[in-house]
Amino acid sequence: MRKHILSFLVILMFVALFAGLLNLDLLQGAKFRRLSDSNCIRLIAQSGARGNILDRNGEIIVDNKISYDVLILPQELDQLDRIFSGVSRILGIGVKELKAVFRRNYFSSSIPVTVASNIDLEKAILLGEYKQEEPSIIIQPRPLRHYPYGPLASHVVGYVNEIDRWRLTKLEDYGYKTKDIVGFGGVEEKYDYYLRQEEGGLSVEVNHRGKFMRVLGFEPPSNGKDVQLTLDLGIQKISEENLSGRKGSIVLMDPQSGQILALASYPNFNPAVFVNKRTRLIAGLFNNPDSPLINRAISSSYPLASVFKLVTASAGLELEKINLSTSFLCRGSTMVGARKFSCWDVHGQQDIVSAIAHSCDIFFYKTGLLLGAQNIHDYALKLGLGKALGFELLYETGGFIPSPLWRKINKFQQWFDGDTANLSIGQGDCLVTPLQAANMMSVFANGGYLPNPYIIKAVGNLDLASKKKRLTRLDFKKSTFETIRRGLRLVVSDSRGTGNVLSGLGVKVAGKTGTAQVSHGATHAWFVGFFPYDNPKYVICVLLENGGPGHVASVVAKQVIEAMDKQGLI
Repeated sequence: MRKHILSFLVILMFVALFAGLLNLDLLQGAKFRRLSDSNCIRLIAQSGARGNILDRNGEIIVDNKISYDVLILPQELDQLDRIFSGVSRILGIGVKELKAVFRRNYFSSSIPVTVASNIDLEKAILLGEYKQEEPSIIIQPRPLRHYPYGPLASHVVGYVNEIDRWRLTKLEDYGYKTKDIVGFGGVEEKYDYYLRQEEGGLSVEVNHRGKFMRVLGFEPPSNGKDVQLTLDLGIQKISEENLSGRKGSIVLMDPQSGQILALASYPNFNPAVFVNKRTRLIAGLFNNPDSPLINRAISSSYPLASVFKLVTASAGLELEKINLSTSFLCRGSTMVGARKFSCWDVHGQQDIVSAIAHSCDIFFYKTGLLLGAQNIHDYALKLGLGKALGFELLYETGGFIPSPLWRKINKFQQWFDGDTANLSIGQGDCLVTPLQAANMMSVFANGGYLPNPYIIKAVGNLDLASKKKRLTRLDFKKSTFETIRRGLRLVVSDSRGTGNVLSGLGVKVAGKTGTAQVSHGATHAWFVGFFPYDNPKYVICVLLENGGPGHVASVVAKQVIEAMDKQGLI
């Protein structure tokens, strides 16, 4: 009996073993074959080039240069000391440092380890010769972001750096992974998905010890798509040269289409410091109290000061609270309730045209009180102020236009006539961006059309400019624009005009100055205008943060227009 039981158990054991073999071979064979293949196949990645960024004429603003990385196949561990010694001699890097980098980057005996990055061509050639003696050395070319003009248009293009945790959690579903190089700010960030390259590389076979055996295949990497901007490189250079050394912004745009021709912000930065991993310089950018990484053209907002008087003038003419015959006497001050409100000068009798030309506060205090704060608020929004324009670059701020209802709900305070007087000349809680100011001026340049400003012309072969919503017609009377345009021209051509410094140019300019009072420091200086007057091709906005009176901004605008004229850009 015991013999039969023992025989049965032996047979049962062989049946179970046979079933297991069948399971491994027939049912799970494919799975284990895949695991076996993956165990003997290694991928050595090779990166493509990030897409270029071009100006409107196809001139390169950002491209790539070839750098060289040095990798070592860690298969013959007993020979590494000799290899490190030879590499150290050619690169001028200490053996200890090379070993430290090797240990930090080591992952597997079958995967090459990077020991030096971004070496120059001359050293790469010398290492190529040394490789004849030491085949374990690999010199791998790698495209690296290159900025031929240094900090030029830095706020527009942005910079690239290793992906951070916040971006990785948002983008990993789109194929992004740890240590990917991605865009930060500007075009680099907004259009990163199109600019970024696709990796290729070598597929190699290794044996069970992880030793390299042979190359199985090669998948070429793919380059990213080029992005073409509406910027004119020549106008951008002129703008940045004349802004250099001053905190502020210069915007030039085409009032007929909304294309941005220059978008300058200062202080600026050199994006190359992030490519070259210059830690101290990078820390300096983030810790600088002048905030050089902020694009002041779209991400900072300021009181618009006297440039806002165009809103009050438009509302007054449209709602027929004033007309060409309306005039107010400026004695240098006026009473609003129990408070005295001053003008910056004594102008005498002023009508709407002369009040714009001479920037008479008294005329606009009185016009504002006739209108009421809500009407001024509503017309400011109609002219594109106090709200984000939907601009293509990230981190655009909306600015702010206050109203009595906002004051009541958010501050639990009553709105007074003095607040209306302040708002009528662009002071108080009124905040706008330089881009919004330029966009508003476009309405008076083109005769009543509010543009949709944009800076991206094309991505790859796709023409985006033709798909843009160009202009929105404002339902204003033609006479309103004609009257305000006359005043804007007199700002420059009248001997008492606040922008008279621009009168001597070879091109007719119209515009408006502004001197914005702030709670600390010197005033902000504004000039916003257009040229040529009879056939406007350009709107210009100059904002100088704590730059002094509006006259200073007018001088900078003159320098920009003068340089454009000399270079045949008008």
